[in-house]
Amino acid sequence: MSTIKLPELNQYHDITYAQAAEFRQNGHVLIPNVLNAEEVLIYRDVIKEAADKFNTEKRDLEERDTYGKAFLQIMNLWEVDEQAKKFTLAKRMGKIAADLLGVENVRIYHDQALFKEPGGGPTPWHQDQYYWPLDTHNTITMWMPLVDINVEMGMLTFASDSHKNGVVFNYEISDESEAEYEKYVKDNAFPIMRSSTMKAGDATWHYGNTIHSAPGNQSDLMREVMTIIYVADGARVAEPKNSWQVNDRERWLMNAPVGDLVKSEINPLVL
Repeated sequence: MSTIKLPELNQYHDITYAQAAEFRQNGHVLIPNVLNAEEVLIYRDVIKEAADKFNTEKRDLEERDTYGKAFLQIMNLWEVDEQAKKFTLAKRMGKIAADLLGVENVRIYHDQALFKEPGGGPTPWHQDQYYWPLDTHNTITMWMPLVDINVEMGMLTFASDSHKNGVVFNYEISDESEAEYEKYVKDNAFPIMRSSTMKAGDATWHYGNTIHSAPGNQSDLMREVMTIIYVADGARVAEPKNSWQVNDRERWLMNAPVGDLVKSEINPLVL
């Protein structure tokens, strides 16, 4: 990869009023062609190479718990790989995140490659913000497949309009979260929405409080997805509410004191 000039990804991709409105109403939106075919092909190689290098999961699928069977999760590639850094810190995606949230700027919370192996299990219903010690609901995750995907491979699935009540359960991603959220989603009659297909370089965007899941990968192909989590500039560190938030405060916020602005060296401004 060292001989290939990486696309800068700093040209803005303007969103429409309708896309912003859909995001704020439903808690999620799909934006096509965030990266073009050439760009995503180049960055797929970058991210796949880095994910393979830094993946620490060596157990067979049958040896893992529900969380472990859901995907291979490789965190903050931008810290350890200069080429992946150009992707994560790209202004194009950061501007979309800021525009969807309706803010001037966003900071990186962290990135993660989520590779769902052939035969990999479902990702249970959950809310991302359960894990994050932040004082704002202005958080957003970009979820971008690096290959063309369909439902059979594990398409991200949303409970629309589920983001407006904050974090509703004290559950990590688990069988327990699946059961409780499944009941909650049904009781509240949230519409279940997912795309039938996504092209490499398309991206979904969802609030940290949007309840979502994904089916297992029933294909014989790896579902290669790269995600970036953004938080609105001006957010502050909140008192951790569970052990995961204690760990997140230490790892992703560099143990900043409660009440401090989110602005550590690993939470850079994007724009």
